[in-house]
Amino acid sequence: MSAILNQIIKIINTIFGFIDDLFSYRTIYAITGIFFTRKFPKAKRCHKYAILIAARNEEKVIGNLLDSIEGQDYPKDLMSVFVVADNCSDNTANIARDRGAVCYERHDAEHRTKGYALQYLVRCIERDYRTDSFEGYFIFDADNLLSEDYITRMNEAFDAGEKIITSYRHTKNFDDNWISASYALHWLRTIRNEHRARSVFHLATRIQGTGFLFVNDIIKDGWNYTSLTEDRAFCADAVAKGYKISYCNAAVFYDEQPVSFKIAMRQRIRWAKGHLQAFTENAGKLFYHIFFTNGIANSSAQVKDKSKLTGAKRVFNNIRMRFMSFDMLTTIYPRSIFSIFKRLTVFTLRTILIFGAATYTATGSAPTFLRYMLKPFGITLAANNAPIAFLLLILFTVGWTLNTYLGSILVAAYIFIIEHKRIMPMKFIKKLWFCITFPIFDLMGRYSLLIALFSKVEWKPIPHEAALKIEDISPSEGKKRASGGDFAKNMRK
Repeated sequence: MSAILNQIIKIINTIFGFIDDLFSYRTIYAITGIFFTRKFPKAKRCHKYAILIAARNEEKVIGNLLDSIEGQDYPKDLMSVFVVADNCSDNTANIARDRGAVCYERHDAEHRTKGYALQYLVRCIERDYRTDSFEGYFIFDADNLLSEDYITRMNEAFDAGEKIITSYRHTKNFDDNWISASYALHWLRTIRNEHRARSVFHLATRIQGTGFLFVNDIIKDGWNYTSLTEDRAFCADAVAKGYKISYCNAAVFYDEQPVSFKIAMRQRIRWAKGHLQAFTENAGKLFYHIFFTNGIANSSAQVKDKSKLTGAKRVFNNIRMRFMSFDMLTTIYPRSIFSIFKRLTVFTLRTILIFGAATYTATGSAPTFLRYMLKPFGITLAANNAPIAFLLLILFTVGWTLNTYLGSILVAAYIFIIEHKRIMPMKFIKKLWFCITFPIFDLMGRYSLLIALFSKVEWKPIPHEAALKIEDISPSEGKKRASGGDFAKNMRK
């Protein structure tokens, strides 16, 4: 019996060890993100864009977003703003219209996700304006704020031939408390560890809900992403169709983060459920395209100028699409769930072996340094020492958890250091506290996946209360941005 259980443990560890090894290439992303990001040349022409905003009871913040759009240094006649006031019971629609936006009101209590609201909005645009009358589409949440050169910078990437582009996501209320700070650090970590490198390598990164631009071809058949996390479904589907997703580091927008643990956990569980939906809906397509591309990699939708395609370029595009499919598959793979399952299973099997299998020795599963630490005390981790072996198993599990926790703390510290020019000044003690509490945010994400797996999740709006204007955001909560100070210059670098 013990031999069988030991073999099962070995097989589980081998399988999950192999899967973990598949993620090791991302170390290259993290290192590249320290030093490089893609920069785009000045645009040769200004393109015509539609700006889409889905809003539900956002009267406190939507006016400030629209003001920041109005304040863009981009030709006004090339920007059209469309708002869908989705199941609103406040003054959102009137504020949007007063600020010059085209506003459609939607009332559908059954289909409540942001994806359904965008689907309705795109249908209205197709009916009244035609979606192909705009070259590209921006999507923002009502609580966002845009730097004055945001659309100009995104236009540079679009003019360079990029079809889908995400941008630098900053936080309006970074230092409200540890929850909002954790969100802010999370977004910045993704930028450093994923966006920057993927843009350098001309691969597909991921959009994250808001602050992105895409070519009109994407919605020629309407907006078809209506799950709990429409952004993940959008990304996975786009990559399966061969699209790159680039990143523009120079385009900065601001987002409001939750400050309530209850609301944050509710949001993380919704994200987790959407993550699972995106995996079940798109994993098959992505896996298929790792092996078969069916000519998509060199289609006219993905290649700017097919006349310049050489044989070598075709091969390169084909290889790149296969890797992008693999890369996106690892992104939507619910790694935390399988990791928790693996650890619980192995822990249970080892416990059974310790207390129920006469031929079991704990030595093989014990870290070498612990065996040497216990040796002077005459403790040998053999079958006749089951309580000690079980204690060691507990200590090893706790030690692994603490090691993971420490790793997250160091990541947060790294973000504070490397992004110091863009993060508002705050006291060292606050930064230290935010670093110490950041791992809790990661634990929330890890276990929200487990909760989402066994629960029914409904979309609920996240309340937004930070009614800041774009000119209010500066290092000292003052007016450096308005006066063109150093912080504002760093934002545009």
